[in-house]
Amino acid sequence: MADNILEVKHLKKYFPIKSSTFGKSGGAVKAVDDVSFAIERGTTMGLVGESGCGKSTTGRTLLRLIDKTDGEVLFNGEDIYAYNKKDLRALRTKMQIIFQDPYSSLSPRLPVGEIIGEAVREHKLVPKNELDAYVDRIMESCGLQPYHKNRYPHEFSGGQRQRICIARAIALNPEFIVCDEAVSALDVSIQAQIINLLADLQEEFKLTYLFISHDLSVVEHISDTVGVMYLGGLVETGATEDIFENPLHPYTKALFSAIPMPDPTIKKERVILEGSIPSPANPPKGCKFHTRCKECMEVCTKEVPPEVDMGNNHIVKCHLYK
Repeated sequence: MADNILEVKHLKKYFPIKSSTFGKSGGAVKAVDDVSFAIERGTTMGLVGESGCGKSTTGRTLLRLIDKTDGEVLFNGEDIYAYNKKDLRALRTKMQIIFQDPYSSLSPRLPVGEIIGEAVREHKLVPKNELDAYVDRIMESCGLQPYHKNRYPHEFSGGQRQRICIARAIALNPEFIVCDEAVSALDVSIQAQIINLLADLQEEFKLTYLFISHDLSVVEHISDTVGVMYLGGLVETGATEDIFENPLHPYTKALFSAIPMPDPTIKKERVILEGSIPSPANPPKGCKFHTRCKECMEVCTKEVPPEVDMGNNHIVKCHLYK
């Protein structure tokens, strides 16, 4: 079996809806609804889908930044939701996150050296007399200069601020990092630099990434495996090459048809999805995508599609392949 650093089994995260009158529960928003996948150690899994499909909620639930409703999250074979406070504190150094907005995720009151070194000092990862030198090495690994330590976040560009966020994450010597839309707020040229930096750090520090993004071109470049998410659930997963060369689910085909082509002479058939995404508080019965699918059959409106392995662990949830 592959050495999986992370295994997610039937993960669910529901947010209760309270009525305005007496605060009673009025149902729930099913942000993450029965998601299962595994990430092999030292690889990158891309997680893609429309805004609001549950990508970021999935990432934060994996790290216990928000609590699950049901399911299991196994990190190195251990259920992290069974951890007590002491074990969870130790886990924080092994699992980190890089947020989407590099400005709001950095304290404006702290200099960069303190931002990067604060958690290192708190967890006592290096002796006090070696902390400055350690922070310098981490900053240099992320393309920052030691003299930047005394500057504040507002004095940096967006790309430099994201490098600070990356340095803060890897300073704790983690094994697994969730990159939550880590390059979406940056210019295209800066995106390329940050993606190359993440790839270099992955090789240097033996990191594993969950790369959450809506930019399919970026995901294709950086990921080893891809999961396509729709309305709180995964509809297709597999190796990046398999997914991009042979998308199977109608939703995946629609997403990929929207990727712009660099050659204007190449004509590409665009799949236009009609209608809007249904409410996650009241998802459709059967296949959640059937309300927008041109290939919808009667069975799609009644039965949840099973997982079908099309070979090479390329899994799709669709009645077309039943």
